[in-house]
Amino acid sequence: MAESGAPSGGDKAPRLQDRVLAGMRWGRLQEPLGFVKVLEWLFAIFAFGACGSFSGESGATVKCSGETKEMSAISVQFGYPFRLYQIPFEMPECDGESEPRTLHLVGDFSAPAEFFVTLGVFSFLYAMAALVLYLRFHSLYADNKKLPFTDFCVTVCFAFFWLVAAAAWGKGLSDVKAATRPSSLIAAMSVCQGHDVVCNAGATPAMGLANISVLFGFINFLLWAGNCWFVFKETTWHTQAEPRGDSAAEQGAIDKQ
Repeated sequence: MAESGAPSGGDKAPRLQDRVLAGMRWGRLQEPLGFVKVLEWLFAIFAFGACGSFSGESGATVKCSGETKEMSAISVQFGYPFRLYQIPFEMPECDGESEPRTLHLVGDFSAPAEFFVTLGVFSFLYAMAALVLYLRFHSLYADNKKLPFTDFCVTVCFAFFWLVAAAAWGKGLSDVKAATRPSSLIAAMSVCQGHDVVCNAGATPAMGLANISVLFGFINFLLWAGNCWFVFKETTWHTQAEPRGDSAAEQGAIDKQ
C-alpha cells in the first residue's frame, strides 16, 4: 500500500504550476519596460487581425435600354491578401444573345498587406517571449549583458519595420480603394460605353476596418520607437554612461572649491 503522505500524480501538476507562478515578477508590468511590452503585444494583435480579417464588397448595376430593359446587378467581394487580379465578376451583354463575359479586378496589393500581417505576427510572438523573459527570468535578463543588448537591437529593427510596413500598407490601401470603387467597375465594363445602356454605382466598400489597421500600424511604430529608450536603459551603454556623468559633476564641484 502506498503511504498516505506520498504526493499523488495529480498533486504534482498544481505544485509545479504554483512554483512557476511564484517565480513571476508581476511588478515589472508596472514598470515602463514591461507595460509598454504589453501594449506592443496587444496592438500587434489588433494590427494583423484588422488587416487579415478584412473583406469588402463593391458593386454596380447595368440597365439595358432595349426591348427587354433588363437590369443586372453586379457584386464583387474582395479581401486579404488583396490579389484583385484573381477576383472575377460577370459583365452582362445587352444584345440578349451573348453570354456574360468574365472580367477581373485590376491590381495586386498582396505584398504590402502580407508584409504588414507577417510583421504583426512576429511582433506578437516576440513581445510575448520578451514578457516571459521579463517576468519569469528577470534575474537572467539583469545579469546577462548580451540579452538587453539583443533586446535593444531587435526593438530598433521592429520600430523601423513598423514604420515601413504602415507607410507601405497605407499606400497599398489607397490603391485598393481606387481599384474597387464602383466607378472603377463601370469604367472597366465595355458594355457601359453604349448609348442605350445605363450603368450606376452599387454597393460601396466599407473600408473602416482597413483604415483602422493602418492606424494600428503607426501606433505600433510609436510604441516600438518609444520603447527603444526603456530597453536602452537596461544595456551596459547606459549603465556605463551614468558613472561618468556623476564623476564629472563631482570633479566640477571640487574645481569650484
